[in-house]
Amino acid sequence: MAIHHETWAFVFGLLGNVISFMVFLAPLPTFYQIYKKKTAEGFQSLPYVVALFSSMLWIYYALVKKDASLLLITINSFGCVIESIYLAIFLLYAPSKTRLCTIKLLLLLNVFGFGAMLLSTLYFTTGSKRLSVIGWICLVFNISVFAAPLCIMKRVIKTKSVEYMPFSLSFFLTINAVMWFFYGLLLKDYYIALPNTLGFLFGIIQMMLYLVYRNAKPKTLEEPTKLQELNGHIVDVVKLGTMAPSEPNHVTKSGAVTETATNV
Repeated sequence: MAIHHETWAFVFGLLGNVISFMVFLAPLPTFYQIYKKKTAEGFQSLPYVVALFSSMLWIYYALVKKDASLLLITINSFGCVIESIYLAIFLLYAPSKTRLCTIKLLLLLNVFGFGAMLLSTLYFTTGSKRLSVIGWICLVFNISVFAAPLCIMKRVIKTKSVEYMPFSLSFFLTINAVMWFFYGLLLKDYYIALPNTLGFLFGIIQMMLYLVYRNAKPKTLEEPTKLQELNGHIVDVVKLGTMAPSEPNHVTKSGAVTETATNV
């Protein structure tokens, strides 16, 4: 029976890798627009910084866990590479003030934040306790990421418009959460399974909202706020898919390009 569970876990993990791979590539249209216009003005780097940090966390967790962790390492390694490329392009074309803010954010979260966590877990914890501490850090971080869609759902209800919440993205993020939930459940790894339960729940709610408001007459906000989805930035083993207020890479009727953050 143990072999049977491991086999199914591998299947779900492999499917999770495939879907997560596609979600990681979701921001490509955004960066094509940035490259084409030679400017990242109006776009935010936060989703990509958070996605990079999430991938780094899960790789560290997988390396410490060792058992049945290959599929976590593969997708999150790809996540680190692609998010680094996104950020390099962003920094290349960002205005000087935005570039400086992004560098500060990277240093704060991905260098000093991750470094502090790494050193503290290496020197102050050992064995199963170390794995437990890292697992809880990953779990709490990704729950906060999955809670991000609350912002976009509030916007949909307020404006009665699903312009910034495409059904296809919500659908694939939900399926992704299902894959990683069963992967974690079958391996009895609840640090992976629990956050994805929340991801699945919010994904279902987003799709229900889409069906409710897809034909509704949109309301115009007095001061439209540009939102960007962190949830889209797949927290792989969980993702993330997305991670904070968001809106899809999208060309509005006015011709303005809005941005989508991918949902590890």
